[in-house]
Amino acid sequence: MKDPAKKKDKEMSREEYTYHNTELLLKKFRDVKWSIEVSAIQAQISFQLEMDCKLEEFLEMSYAAGADLSGTHIQEQMRTLERNKKMLKIIESAVQVLRKKQVDGEMFYWILYYTYLSERPCKTVDDILNRVGEKTEMMSWRTYFKRRKKAIEILSGILWGYTAKECLPILDEFV
Repeated sequence: MKDPAKKKDKEMSREEYTYHNTELLLKKFRDVKWSIEVSAIQAQISFQLEMDCKLEEFLEMSYAAGADLSGTHIQEQMRTLERNKKMLKIIESAVQVLRKKQVDGEMFYWILYYTYLSERPCKTVDDILNRVGEKTEMMSWRTYFKRRKKAIEILSGILWGYTAKECLPILDEFV
């Protein structure tokens, strides 16, 4: 017979792992967004210097002429940029789902926004608290950290999928 304590530890470590992955993803959000913007600008500039026209113009002319760009450096750069933009869009869409569908979604949204997603990071927790307070309600540090954790947990569920803790014993009986 399996030890229920070990099973619970395994489930908890999976939840913690998912939570920390989502938190890490959020922590890297600004850097990734910045990197994509810089890469797009660099690609535009290098292409313009090399081909003496804008990338969009070249692509339009190429498609109109029926040119096949598959396997070229240009196509690979464009594909990488698009893939990265789609990844950011998935995160942004998940945050919007959290905002619209959760009971405290508006508050969770602003907590995540000012903590991880805004273009310019807040310098202190007090700065985050003040900005969130302007949008929803003032809260203490303790409440902020508790709600931030909850927001990340909910976002984890939206991004990665989840099974409610209450359903796990029922699922165990079926499996």
